[in-house]
Amino acid sequence: MLVPVTRAKFEQLVPLIATGPQYKYYWGKFSDFLQRLLISVVAVAIVVLLKGVLRLNLGPVVFMFGLIGGFYWMWGPIFQASLRNAKYRRYKYGGFFRGRVLDLWITEELIGKQETVDSKGDLVIVENREKRINIEVGDETGFTAELQAPLRVTYKAIARGQTAEMLVMSNTPDLSRINEISDIYIPSRDIWVSDYPCVRHDFFVEVSRRIPNPERRLRRRRDAEDWD
Repeated sequence: MLVPVTRAKFEQLVPLIATGPQYKYYWGKFSDFLQRLLISVVAVAIVVLLKGVLRLNLGPVVFMFGLIGGFYWMWGPIFQASLRNAKYRRYKYGGFFRGRVLDLWITEELIGKQETVDSKGDLVIVENREKRINIEVGDETGFTAELQAPLRVTYKAIARGQTAEMLVMSNTPDLSRINEISDIYIPSRDIWVSDYPCVRHDFFVEVSRRIPNPERRLRRRRDAEDWD
């Protein structure tokens, strides 16, 4: 099932400014923080060199450059996430998709390489690999989509046949061609499968509850019969 969403709702689901989970995603590891901190130190050092050592009166523009650069370690993740959100928001149309988990499997992906030297002085290339979950979803129309994400313990609760929901993005008004998909939501387990948290989860769940779900009505009916 694919239900178009209004542009206002689409922009609400995919925010312009980074959310907390998106900020956390781009905060990265400690090495990423050190890299941003180094950029901040260099920016401040340039301003100090121009103003203090060379005694150049460069005015408020350079002061602002130093101020912004000095706090790059803090606002850098906001900038990166906002750029990524802007990429999603360039699509003209969005739709709410509800289907099922068709298949899922685990793979091991190469995420980087490191060069080191062993005890004999020989150059050794160490491959950094990460286990990832691959999930395929689809509906009765024949539409299918795949998403890959880092493996988490909570994903053990996902099984074939479970309801899967996501936001789809397109440049065609009838959504006949899907260009991008968001993270996938498994409502029966309240699990999000994602590498990057594209949508506002709270808003997405609200949209999901407003769209009729035959399974949810059937479950409520069975619960009522059990009470009887």
